[in-house]
Amino acid sequence: MEKLVRHLKAKFITGLFVVIPVGITVFILKFLFNFADGILGSYLDSIFSGYILDREYHVPGLGILTGAVVIYLSGLLATNVMGTRLLRWWDELLSRIPLVKSIYSSSKQLTQVFKEGKTSYRRAVFVEWPRAGVRAVGFVTAEVERDGEKLVVVYVPTMPNPTSGFALFFRECDVHESGMTVEEAVKFVVSGGAVVH
Repeated sequence: MEKLVRHLKAKFITGLFVVIPVGITVFILKFLFNFADGILGSYLDSIFSGYILDREYHVPGLGILTGAVVIYLSGLLATNVMGTRLLRWWDELLSRIPLVKSIYSSSKQLTQVFKEGKTSYRRAVFVEWPRAGVRAVGFVTAEVERDGEKLVVVYVPTMPNPTSGFALFFRECDVHESGMTVEEAVKFVVSGGAVVH
């Protein structure tokens, strides 16, 4: 009987380690699908329900499909002369509105990084932060010179959300190689330090 219980326990735990990542992946994909579909989907549903059909009707994925068409048409607009002028005017307009300005300019810079195909993280490093003797994982994003001294800009992310963190200036001698690739360091941060290479 004890052997059966050990067998069931071992297989159950192994099954959990298989099912949990799959479940989390399905949950996140479903959330993203519903979120993307919901942006335009609710408006399209009301159009279908009120004008085209006499009853309430929902077409799953129609919001995503419509969003893809809008993105394509935006790209088409941005690649011709008149569209370029229109987008320049739109950028200037949005950069004048106080709260919108900071959000729009930040997201524009982020998309510019992806558009240029560059990774903003050059290498994964260790820095002594938030105090001496404690090492934090950081990502070198730039190297600058200030007052004749070479400084390294290091982004130190918070765990487990690497999109928030601190951009700090360090002297080059205070930045130490981590021995991890950027991808390994990102996995380390996202896992809360559980995945170490």
